[in-house]
Amino acid sequence: MRYPDGGGLDAVERARRERVRLAAAEMIQAGASDREIAKHFRVSRMSVNRWRRALASGGPEALASKGAGGAKCKLTPAQVAELEEILDAGPAAAGYADQCWTLARVADQAWQRFGVEYTLAGMDVLLHRIGWSVQVPARRAAERDEDKIARWREDTWPVIKAPRRTWAPGWSSKTSPARASGRRKAAPGAAAGTPPSSG
Repeated sequence: MRYPDGGGLDAVERARRERVRLAAAEMIQAGASDREIAKHFRVSRMSVNRWRRALASGGPEALASKGAGGAKCKLTPAQVAELEEILDAGPAAAGYADQCWTLARVADQAWQRFGVEYTLAGMDVLLHRIGWSVQVPARRAAERDEDKIARWREDTWPVIKAPRRTWAPGWSSKTSPARASGRRKAAPGAAAGTPPSSG
């Protein structure tokens, strides 16, 4: 599935956030507290504190936008555009029997066509960056056995979901029932019913 926009922050949003940081820097220099700045710009105090430290160590330049985040793409913009064309054409056009792009297949295309190796995680990041997302299969698995599933729901599931006994009678007092009733407990080793000697 493809998103209409590539996701992430575009240049306009990065510029807006930079303006917020620079305006916050003016308030910091004017003596405003983190709490005041956070409330004014509707950001967390942790963000304001991070801006304050960046301002102290590098001046306003430290709050300037550094461009799009993330690792530098291994493919050139022209190669990314070509990869998008390959994906739009579909897996069958690339020689696969079914209509399913997998991370491994897309990574294989990047290797075959551009000589660039991607891990599956790296390819996932790239695809997300250019606006592709994971698809969930619309069909059920061919191996699915409806009879076994029905039997499991009727026989096994009720046993698993049966209410468990969470309370049992017991004694909650820290004193023993014998002490609570006023009877003295026999000393260790003394015969039951023999009164203790007074010495």
